[in-house]
Amino acid sequence: MKIRAPAKINLGLRVLGKRKDGYHLIDTIMVPVSLYDEIEITRAKPSVPRSSTSIEVTCDYPLVPEGRENLVYRAAALLIAKSEIDVRLHIHIRKKIPVGAGLGGGSSDAAATMLALNRLLRLNLRPGQLGKLSASLGADVPFFIYGRPARARGIGNELSFLRRLPLLWAVILYPRFPISTAWVYGKFKAKLTKFSANNSINLLLRSADGVRKLLVNDLEIVTISRYPQIGLLKAALKHEGAIGAVMSGSGSSVFGIFNSRERAEKAFRRLRKMDGPQAFLVRIINRQVDSRAR
Repeated sequence: MKIRAPAKINLGLRVLGKRKDGYHLIDTIMVPVSLYDEIEITRAKPSVPRSSTSIEVTCDYPLVPEGRENLVYRAAALLIAKSEIDVRLHIHIRKKIPVGAGLGGGSSDAAATMLALNRLLRLNLRPGQLGKLSASLGADVPFFIYGRPARARGIGNELSFLRRLPLLWAVILYPRFPISTAWVYGKFKAKLTKFSANNSINLLLRSADGVRKLLVNDLEIVTISRYPQIGLLKAALKHEGAIGAVMSGSGSSVFGIFNSRERAEKAFRRLRKMDGPQAFLVRIINRQVDSRAR
């Protein structure tokens, strides 16, 4: 079985404070986009004895850990243990989503693995059950289980789904270097910031200009001070016609929003010629696509 694992971008990210256990409290708007890793899961042939569980995880990108160190392995082991099924699996990850880019690739891969195994092993777990189970793997994983635009609060694990967004396109620029999420949050000095009330956010999300007003990321102050290239990429996106540009998550990727496919494609053709960054043309996904698994 093959399943696609979408990337995400953060239309806005506010850091509200820090808990005693070290986790930061955030308020962010996450949307899935049409940039995908591909997860291929192969079950052992019937001739292979199924006396124990065996999980093998490989990846075509050398910087991604394989085996037990990969979040995909933990996701598969968690689901199998919950279901008490002995099975032999080989899971291969084909990476398209840059690593350490603030695009959620690892979390999305884990969620896609759980969705695929739920179908492959006929476990019949509902999305809500998978979402709760996946929370132990990381705050972003439940978001990818549902695959819908959402506002995430708390440490990113409190989801409230958003109404349908306008048809928007984005160009993502990845500067070809990863940034550690732990490093960014470790350097960030929390201040009291917040989004508008729920009703105001839903109103802003009805139009491209409204979305533009949400494009803010408190973590940029940390990353741009250390990596000024990120600020330059934001400026390049705006120069090419983006109605707004902002860093995604803890970086290092930056994206610009466009209110038409034609404008986004024109900007993408020019920006992909830049010396250094890798460019991706994507659209915002408004709801989970059934064809992710095939």
